Amino acid sequence: MHLFLDWKVLLVSLGLSSSVLGQNPKDSTVLQDFRDRWVVYSDVGYTTSPFSISYPFSGELDKIQYRNNFRTILGIGVAYKWFALRLGIPVLNRYRSSEKYSKTDQFNIELDYSFRNFYIETQLNLCRGYAALNAAQWDNEIIAENELFPNLLSYNFSLGTWYFRDKNFKINALLGKRAHYLKEVKTWYLKSTINIFGLDNLGNPILPLNLTDISETRTLAHRVGSFDVGLIPGYAYVNRLKNWQFSGWAGLGAVVQAKGYSATSGADRVFLGLAPRYDFRLMGGYSVPDWFVFLVTDFDNKSMQFNDLTFRQYFYSIKLVAGKRFG
Repeated sequence: MHLFLDWKVLLVSLGLSSSVLGQNPKDSTVLQDFRDRWVVYSDVGYTTSPFSISYPFSGELDKIQYRNNFRTILGIGVAYKWFALRLGIPVLNRYRSSEKYSKTDQFNIELDYSFRNFYIETQLNLCRGYAALNAAQWDNEIIAENELFPNLLSYNFSLGTWYFRDKNFKINALLGKRAHYLKEVKTWYLKSTINIFGLDNLGNPILPLNLTDISETRTLAHRVGSFDVGLIPGYAYVNRLKNWQFSGWAGLGAVVQAKGYSATSGADRVFLGLAPRYDFRLMGGYSVPDWFVFLVTDFDNKSMQFNDLTFRQYFYSIKLVAGKRFG
């Protein structure tokens, strides 16, 4: 079965929490807990997975950018006590012209779990169909604005575990569905991260043919991939002014990375090294006991380098979430 084309549900997410907030809401002056109320919500937004390749192609060209053709996603979800479930479906045609940006198909799944001071999240992102922008930079005879790569697959699997030093810093309260904050909380955190990611063009070079060099096998790569593990320290903050809540976190760290590529020439290379990683999220909105509206963003970056050839993959989403609390 084709992995993308016949999927009607584009995104599925499941959340579990051993104790949504880990404390008695009647004694809390930090946050207000709605764990015993049914929460029904909807969201609208998009997830996209662009990437870039940097290399000294010529005196004027040292970087090309690839874009996928994303679609607007409508999500519907419920939450109660320790359980949360969300389903997402595409509701509009692809955002960009398929003739210019290819016909992209996406599949995403997310699982998360909260326990005491820990938050665990795992994601799988698959995206097939890309366009390399501004093709005239490397092909003077091309008529189209971009060069299409309809079979090019970008994939990403990540497992992250955050430990927040302050026990009052709870992800469920940040997201605003099953709780919201009553005052300021700030804390240091440490994130451990495991990632598997890369690109695969089904035996054809990932770079445009005019930019490949038979004497440099890395430019002939049709598949690149990486497995890495690491730690990211950071700082998290949340505050509430009247009924408006805003929060986020930021961190910078490094990973140990096993990376490699397979070239159309038949060459296979594997390397071990270090790579930087950042961790960044922003969210905020308006919440009262019976309803809420939040804007939620998620940014993720990955990179791997083979001498002077660097692949940078980005995975990010933006959602507007609104819901009603019953009971």
